[in-house]
Amino acid sequence: MSNTKITCVIVDDEPMALNLVENYVQKTPFLELKQKCSSAIEAMEFLKNAPVDLLFLDIQMPDLTGLEFSKMLPKETRVVFTTAFDQYALEGFKVEALDYLLKPFDYAEFLAAANKANTWFELKKGKQQNVVSEAKEFLFVKSEYKQLRIKLADVLYFEGLKDYIKIWLKDNPKPILTLMSLKSLEAELPETQFMRVHRSFIVALKNIDVIERSQIIINKQRITVSEQYKPKFLEFINSNSLNS
Repeated sequence: MSNTKITCVIVDDEPMALNLVENYVQKTPFLELKQKCSSAIEAMEFLKNAPVDLLFLDIQMPDLTGLEFSKMLPKETRVVFTTAFDQYALEGFKVEALDYLLKPFDYAEFLAAANKANTWFELKKGKQQNVVSEAKEFLFVKSEYKQLRIKLADVLYFEGLKDYIKIWLKDNPKPILTLMSLKSLEAELPETQFMRVHRSFIVALKNIDVIERSQIIINKQRITVSEQYKPKFLEFINSNSLNS
């Protein structure tokens, strides 16, 4: 996160694993370690009085496993699981873990997971700051020396091209081209209606036709959901899916 660090706790019953992850956290500028715990029960006691943003949580622990403990956490506290057993990966994602690190993992793998968490918290922070924009129905954009009024309901997706953005609209085969960065546009859009899924694309969620593996199809256009934005997009899918 840009100005505020992500507070975290490490939970693992192996002292060497605790120390390794502590070293990785201390190397990572946007993480702030609040506590190391050698069991889920110890972590539970600590979190009662000092809630944090993120847990690096081992799965295989005596008395209370990491999976069991994760189901007791408040929604605000997110989890990155660490374990030596890859058979837990599917269960880990069922409880909406941000990521899953298979031991032994190096700093590059740890940093990739930490960056996913950072992206999730940045998006959450943006949502809180942009509550006022949720009622927006249109934007004015400059294109070909004119200020065009764009109805947000008509937008299919925005495509970033260096310093320009293509705005693709319903029933309009040609995009509107405007001089703007995708990052500055993202700050102006209602988060309940639009989501950035790639460094070059922001999509209108209500206009998604099909989700196929890691691709979104809107009006026959395929858009890949990149790893950086996948956690937030998966959360959107899960919250809008019927249980089978």
